[in-house]
This record gives sequence, C-alpha cells and structure tokens, in this order.
Amino acid sequence: MAVVVSIDAGTTGVRSFAVNESGVPVGRAYREFPQYFPSPGWVEHDAVEIWDAVVATLAELVEGLDEPIAAIGITDQRETVVVWDRSTGQPLHRAIVWQDRRTANRCDELAAAGHLDLVRSTSGLVLDPYFSSSSLEWILRPDGGGVEVGPNTAFGTVDSWLMWNLTGGAVHATEPSNASRTMLYDINTLSWSSELTDLFSIPESVLPEVMPSSGRFGVTVDSLPVPAGIPISGAAGDQQAALFGQACFSPGMAKNTYGTGSFVLMNAGTTCPPPVEGLLTTVGWTLADGTTSYALEGAIFVTGAAIQWLRDGLGIIEDAAEIGPLAAECETTGGVYFVPAFTGLGSPWWDPYARGTITGLTRGTGRPEIARAVVESMAYQSRDVIEAMSAASGHEVADLRVDGGASVMDLLLQFQSDQLGVNVMRAAVQETTALGSAYLAGLAEGVWSSTDELATHWSAEATFNPADRSDDEGYRNWKRAVERSLAWTEE
Repeated sequence: MAVVVSIDAGTTGVRSFAVNESGVPVGRAYREFPQYFPSPGWVEHDAVEIWDAVVATLAELVEGLDEPIAAIGITDQRETVVVWDRSTGQPLHRAIVWQDRRTANRCDELAAAGHLDLVRSTSGLVLDPYFSSSSLEWILRPDGGGVEVGPNTAFGTVDSWLMWNLTGGAVHATEPSNASRTMLYDINTLSWSSELTDLFSIPESVLPEVMPSSGRFGVTVDSLPVPAGIPISGAAGDQQAALFGQACFSPGMAKNTYGTGSFVLMNAGTTCPPPVEGLLTTVGWTLADGTTSYALEGAIFVTGAAIQWLRDGLGIIEDAAEIGPLAAECETTGGVYFVPAFTGLGSPWWDPYARGTITGLTRGTGRPEIARAVVESMAYQSRDVIEAMSAASGHEVADLRVDGGASVMDLLLQFQSDQLGVNVMRAAVQETTALGSAYLAGLAEGVWSSTDELATHWSAEATFNPADRSDDEGYRNWKRAVERSLAWTEE
C-alpha cells in the first residue's frame, strides 16, 4: 500500500504528514521556525528557515515509513511573499507574512483613488495589507525593500518556493487557490491580471506559472530526504486545502479552522460568485480535468493567537491547554466581552485600524471570566462571518465542519453550535489542511478515483447540537463591543 505525503508549511511551523489509501494518517513530524518583528506591525520569515524545517520534517517522517510514497502535496500559509533569485536559489528579502500591516496606508491610497471596484471585481478580494500584492510592491520599491528586478527575479507564495526547491529549480509554479490570494490574479478568467500587475507595478516576468491544484507540477530531485522522481501533484492554500480535506465538495458545505486566526470557507460551486460586502471570493481548487470550484471566505485574524496572548502576554495561563478548563470554571463571563483586534479586524468588518478591547469589567472579573470571554470571542466572530456568508450566498449552513488547535475545546464548539443554531462536527482527522493537499496529490496520481471516494473517508469524532437560541442578548452585546474597537487608531 502506497502513501501520500503532504508538506504543510504554516505560519509558525512546518508539518510533514503521510496518509494511506484509506485516508488514515500513518506518520507526522513537526518543527517550528522563527518569527521576526523588525518594526511595530511588521511580521517576517526567513524563507531558508522554512525550507530547512521542510527538510528536517521530511527526514523524520520518511524514517518512520515502511510504504512507498506515491505523491507529494503542498499546502501553505497563502499570502506570504517570497522573492528569490533563480540563478542562486537565495531569497532577496525576508518573506513578508500575511499578518504584516506595513502597507495599510498604501491600500488606503489605492482605495481613495477609486481602485477598489477593480480589485473586488477582478480578484474577489479587498484592498488590505493581508494580501500579497502591496507587500510585493513594497519589496520592489527603492524606498521599500529596495530589491531590483532582474532576469532571474522570482516571486511566489510559499508553495512556489517549496516547489522550486523540491524540483531543484526546475519548476516555478503555483496553482489557482494560492494565486487568487495575491490580488494579482483574475478569478474570472483564471489568469494573471495585467490591470492589477500594472496597478501594483509588478513585472509579469517575476510571476509563477499557474497550474491545476490537482495535477503533476514536477518531480523531486536527488539530495532530499525523499527519493528522487516522486511526483509533486497537489497544492492548495491552507484554508482551501482544509475545505477539500473536510470533504466539502458540494455548494453550501462549510468548514471553520480555529488556528492562529480562524477561516470560514463555504463551497460556492463552479461559477464564480459576484463580490460580497465583507467577505472574500476565492478559488477553492482546480482539478486535473479543469473543473474549478469557488469559495466564499471569512478571514478572522485572531482566535488562537489570543490564547497565546493570555499565556505569553498576560501570564494568565502557563499552557494553551489550560484555556478550556479555566473558562469552564464560570458559567458566564459576567458581562465581559473581548474583541481581539490586535492587528485590526478581518471579515466582515475589514478595519485595519481597529484595536483590541475588553469591555464590561467589574471587581468581580477574574481569570476564568477573561478566559471564557476569549473563548466566546472565537464563536462570536465566526457567527458574524457565517451569517454574512449565508445571506450573500443564499445557502444556509446545514452544519459546520471544524478543525484546528482550538477545536479540541468542547466548551467552544458547544457555544459555537448554540450561536449558529446548527450542528458543529469535529473531524476525526484534525490535520485537514495536510489531508486536503494529500488528497489533491493522490487524486492526480490515481491513488483515489474521485471526490466521491474521498468523501467516504470523512467522519466526525464528535458532534455538538444546538441549544435554545431564544436569548440573544449576548450576541447583541458582542456587536456593541465590536463597535467600540473600530477605527481606534490612525496608524
């Protein structure tokens, strides 16, 4: 029995993961890499350190595998910008991470100049530093990163960087789900947009070739922990890969990943939907037969990162695993609401100038109430997005499939179910991002015959049923707290 390997290059670390033909995980390895914060609001990675983590985790994974590897899939942190020299293979600047806010003013300038409609209708996105184009523009500007474009200059999201290294420089490519996050890609024609590359002064010579998400990109070379000649046959941005890994193959099916941030995606079908206020329209995946599925997305910037803040910033907990038991020590927050707008608010607000707030504090507020307010904020933010998504798409969410680190909390998922009024189902295999890219790769190489076959491998580890929603005062107060966080700063 062959296995399919997935390389999951996330925001804080790399996971190499193997799954067999039955969709059962058979191996995994993980390694963190450093984060760099050179100025307030700036977030960077060293692309070489990301690649080193890939090599290390592949070596550890392969050492424990007895089965041959049929294919490799890649999934990544999407909008993060890598620029390198094709002749040397070396990065020309530190990677600018999707969390980075240095180009907020530039995005405001473009919006004030009337370019938002073009961006929305062409890319499905909003003018925000979250996406790649303004960061890439900054890297290439003399008064920014100062990188001069030459004949060997290459740009890519992290998937492109990994493909380049895995193939020994033979492949400079990406696929539609990652391309659709750059704000340089036309999701209607499924091609790079000359209007958007001109708007951001990006030479098309630096852009990667866009190939199907499920299909052969190239093969591995010698000197890697995996054997040479293994096909690299699947790739997708992390959230689209999770949608695929959750087997959300039909319009209206939705998933939420509770990670550093939370990302709600709904399958919107094979026709590109029009722009929706407060939400993103994105490519889900393109299969080898050319069929493209689209998705509506709500991007929530901070959920799990708020738990890290409780641990590292306030010292309220010593370990992230303590958050659920601590929050369960109280039945309510006592009127406390926490809006985690540390780097602005994403969907459906899209306000980079919002800042975090805690409201409703009294002398009776203690550690449990603060912890519970953080947990509840994850569910409230997700409800904001899902209600906007259902209204825009005409598809009511019948149930919500969930994954990610914070989804281990039964308290969170029960509260989420109560807020939405639908069943919330925790996937039996939690590494749905890695699973999705493995499925895309194996589908291309014949390990699995169809998405129908893949759907039979999905199962829920736990299901949470909604309680009575007659009392919605908590959600109304949440929206009042959000209003107080909006437009808090001008920087």
